[in-house]
Amino acid sequence: MTTTAQIILRRGKEESLLRRHPWIFSGAIEQIKTPAATPLHEGALVEVYTRSGEFIAQGHYQIGSIAVRVLSFEQEPIDQAWWNHRIEVAYHVRTTLGLTHSTETTCYRLIHGEGDSLPGLVVDIYGSTAVVQCHSVGMYLARYQIAEALRTVYGDGLTAIYDKSSQTLPYKANTGAVDGYLWGSTESPSQVVRENGLQFAVNWEAGQKTGFFLDQRENRELVKRYAKGRTVLNTFCYTGGFSVYAAEGGAVEVCSVDSSERAVQLAAENMELNFGDRVPHTAVAADAVEYIRDIGSRYDLIILDPPAFAKHHKVLGNAMQGYKRINARALAQIKPGGILFTFSCSQAVSKELFRTTVFSAAAIAGRKVRILHQLTQPADHPINIYHPEGEYLKGLVLYVE
Repeated sequence: MTTTAQIILRRGKEESLLRRHPWIFSGAIEQIKTPAATPLHEGALVEVYTRSGEFIAQGHYQIGSIAVRVLSFEQEPIDQAWWNHRIEVAYHVRTTLGLTHSTETTCYRLIHGEGDSLPGLVVDIYGSTAVVQCHSVGMYLARYQIAEALRTVYGDGLTAIYDKSSQTLPYKANTGAVDGYLWGSTESPSQVVRENGLQFAVNWEAGQKTGFFLDQRENRELVKRYAKGRTVLNTFCYTGGFSVYAAEGGAVEVCSVDSSERAVQLAAENMELNFGDRVPHTAVAADAVEYIRDIGSRYDLIILDPPAFAKHHKVLGNAMQGYKRINARALAQIKPGGILFTFSCSQAVSKELFRTTVFSAAAIAGRKVRILHQLTQPADHPINIYHPEGEYLKGLVLYVE
């Protein structure tokens, strides 16, 4: 008798799985069979079958609209060897990208959820520390197997594995998760890492996300290309990534704005870490939306990189109004010949919807605007071709007459 719960799908609901989409929605389920009629706990490994009894996938069960996150379309054991293999494959991808042995860039994403066929799991590397974030109970229950696989793949290249899942797990899961080290330790929860040769102090215990926004690496490099001779405003600056690149690119002045006083302090520290006092830099703790209400024509390079305004579709309408408002304000006031970098990191916002919203903002501002670049996330945040929803980061670079 099987010891694994079985999910039986409604007729025809296997079609998305046959296209290898990694999610099964609760409405697609006809029946749940559990061994000896035991209750099915969130995070349990389940097998998925068509109504006619054919095996189709296996994955982690969870409570909510997404009922199963698929780990494998094969009927194979999900054991330590399986975890080792999946993480080794992800490591080889990053080796192909030139990240695993780089001295110029010592921080990168190793596991990007569905993009690495490990839905619900994020692993970021900061020097010799791996920071794990579980977004599903199933991944959280497997965290020690994940840690063992990381140790197997990296060997002496890792000295610590830190779990930072307490704030990313479903809030009703009642896992009792507490952030802490799964293996090893460090003298300090902060480390200076390098990105494209520039230095950043990262604190994985106290910082947002895993400590740094790694997904903007290539877009920050593009800011560097455009910054020479410009006066730069970096809104929602967090730890000042765009500010540092703008200064490296030859900006004459940089202003970093964030609602968090700690964030703007970190931005100032990262600027000093790289340039001392050689680059004029102002760090302002203020609401960025309000700050750009009346900035005049002082700036000729503005970066709008807000947090996700829409984390789900229910608030999409309000979110798009927010994006339109801040873009219209920036477009109306930027100097003629200015460059605007504008982003959305909301998965619920499509590329087309974001572009249409920025188009509306340009019309409100009454400026002539050209699109110079259409931006996305870097290759260490890969998109599973069967899961286009994974393309969450959208950006436009605009030239404003």
